[in-house]
Amino acid sequence: MNRSTYSLLWRLALPLVLGRLWWRGLREPGYRKHLGERLGHYGDQGAGWHTIWIHAVSVGETRAAEPLVDALMAAYPESRILMTHMTPTGRATGAALFARHGIRFQQSYLPYDLAPMVLRFMRHFTPRICILMETEVWPNLIAVCAKRGVPVALVNARLSERSLRRAGRFGKLMTDAARAITLVAAQTEDDARRVRSLGVPNVEVTGSIKFDVVVPPAAVDAGAALRGRIGARPVLLCASTRDGEEALILDAFLRMDARPAGMLLLIVPRHPQRFDDVAKMAQARGLALARRSGDGSVDADVQVMLGDSMGEMFAYFAASDCAFIGGSLLPLGGQNLIEACALGKPVLIGEHTFNFAQISDEAVEAGAARRVRDAGDMLLQASTLLDDGAARAAMGQRAAAFANRHRGATARTVELLRRHIY
Repeated sequence: MNRSTYSLLWRLALPLVLGRLWWRGLREPGYRKHLGERLGHYGDQGAGWHTIWIHAVSVGETRAAEPLVDALMAAYPESRILMTHMTPTGRATGAALFARHGIRFQQSYLPYDLAPMVLRFMRHFTPRICILMETEVWPNLIAVCAKRGVPVALVNARLSERSLRRAGRFGKLMTDAARAITLVAAQTEDDARRVRSLGVPNVEVTGSIKFDVVVPPAAVDAGAALRGRIGARPVLLCASTRDGEEALILDAFLRMDARPAGMLLLIVPRHPQRFDDVAKMAQARGLALARRSGDGSVDADVQVMLGDSMGEMFAYFAASDCAFIGGSLLPLGGQNLIEACALGKPVLIGEHTFNFAQISDEAVEAGAARRVRDAGDMLLQASTLLDDGAARAAMGQRAAAFANRHRGATARTVELLRRHIY
């Protein structure tokens, strides 16, 4: 496929894309806000600054960008950061994380990848550099940047074998876009090798900036307050679970022959539109349920607590004794285990972590994480840890040490970007 065909397909699909956006707004009203931005219309906002532009699709990329945003704010005090998103949850997360920067931080939705819309965006905000987080490659966006002399950097980049095969199906469209990227800061040598195979000319390994995230004291306080509601019972956190995993976990929980006394299953689905669905799953199985959004202490007979809030993952980790990282029981690629390690929590992961393969393997090798075969094995291993305080503490110490050893990627990334920002 070439870029002309790609653009034609985008034009044909746009009415359907907008219809789907409106439909999603039935469950998440944020999708119906700022529609003009998605089409490249911005009013009077944001012009006239020296702009460093960071694109962070959703919650995960936005949280990952926190150390980079803070470092760039410090390195370039006369500049402002413009962060673009694709989801309202990502935008809300950015607003919460970076409000402390005041008018130097601004947000917008990224326009759909049609050249006229991207060109309106570029003319309005006049960014000096485009920084794409992790895996985002938009052919028309990259082409417009190249035509206007705006360097494009892909940072904290990761590319799994599966994603590489998917990119290969697009042929010339993807290789042309890859060759137009100015700079890639890859998380691992394997990521760098796969990115280079697409034709990107300048690729360096800097590590994952997620290791540089600072645990906010307010999140620790929120976790302590949540733990106060729960009490002294052992708590297994199932973090960032995906569709299909909660049913497996709840069924395995019901099948357990024995549980640690008072064990509480704290489930935090990755997507907020699924909170009510997961609550119904637990109740349909006869499990006593409480919600994070509720008030007061959690009764002793409550077996499952639903983490129905956004932007509180650090608090959930702080309130737990052991953490399973979702997206890994089913072939979904896994999620970030670094936040749990940074808080010194023993980590359990499933077999499907191809989106975070090297970091996951290294965490297992370091004794910071354990792999589980399925939901039943996960609950069995969690029970063992919850019953053995010494083993749990030792594994938590190894997790914290693992996170600390990998710090420094943000500074390396900023140094690579420095030559292109001014």
